[in-house]
Amino acid sequence: MSPVVVARPPRRTAPPAWARIVAPIVVGLLLLAVWILWVDVLGTAPRALPSPIAIGQELVLRGEIIGKAMAVTATNALLGLVAGALLAVVLAALAAASRPLDGMLAPLVAALAVIPIVALTPIFNTMFGASSQFGRQAVAGIAAFVPVFVNVLRGLRQTRPVHRDVLRSVAASPWQTFRVLTLPTAVPYLLTGLRIAASLAVIAALVAEYFGGPADGVGTAIASYAKSGRAALAWAFVAGGIAIGLVFFLATTLLERLVARRLPV
Repeated sequence: MSPVVVARPPRRTAPPAWARIVAPIVVGLLLLAVWILWVDVLGTAPRALPSPIAIGQELVLRGEIIGKAMAVTATNALLGLVAGALLAVVLAALAAASRPLDGMLAPLVAALAVIPIVALTPIFNTMFGASSQFGRQAVAGIAAFVPVFVNVLRGLRQTRPVHRDVLRSVAASPWQTFRVLTLPTAVPYLLTGLRIAASLAVIAALVAEYFGGPADGVGTAIASYAKSGRAALAWAFVAGGIAIGLVFFLATTLLERLVARRLPV
C-alpha cells in the first residue's frame, strides 16, 4: 500500500510595507472619484452632500477658524483620554489585587459602557456650567476609561502561577515580581486599550460638543453650520474631526510599536 501524502496548504505571505500604505490611498482616491461623479457630474446627490471641491475651498478659506476649533476638540479629547486612562489603570490594578473590589467595580464598569453620551452631556453642562469645557472632557474620559480598564485588568491576570512561583523561589520582592513579570505582561494590553480609547475619546468629545456647551469646538461648528444651510463648511469641519481622530490613532499605534520593540519577547 502506497503511503498517503497530505498536501500542506500554501503559506500566506504578508503584503509588503508599501502595499499597506498604497492600498488605503488608492481606495480613498476611488471613493473621492465616485463622490465627484455623483455630485458634480451626475448631479443626483442630496443637497446636504456638497462637492469635495467645495469642501476643499472651505478648508483653504476657513483654515484658521477650523484649526482653532480642532485645537479645542483635540485638547478636550486628550485631557479626557489621559484622565480616563490613568483612573482605569489604578482601578484595574486594585481590582486585580482584590477579588471583592473587582466584584464591586464590574457592574460599575458595565454601566459606564452603556451610558449614552447624549444623555451625559446636558447633565454635565448643568452641573459644571454651560461655559465650561470640563463636561466635555469628562464625557471623553468616561469613553476612554472602559476599554483601558478592561484591557489592563485582562493583562494583569495573564501571568501564570508557575512564573510567580519561580520568582518567589529566588526571593524576589513583590515590587521585583511586578517589574519583571506583571508589568511586561500587562503593557501590551494597556497599549491596545489606549489605541481603542483614543478614537473613542475623540468621538465622545465631538458628540459632547454637538449637544451643547461652549460655542467652540468642531462638534459645535458642525451643528451650527449644518443648521444654517452651509453644508460645505460643515463638511469642512467634519474633515477636521476626522483629522483629529487619525492623529490620535496614529500616535497611539506608533507608541504601541515603539514600546513593543523594547519589551522582552
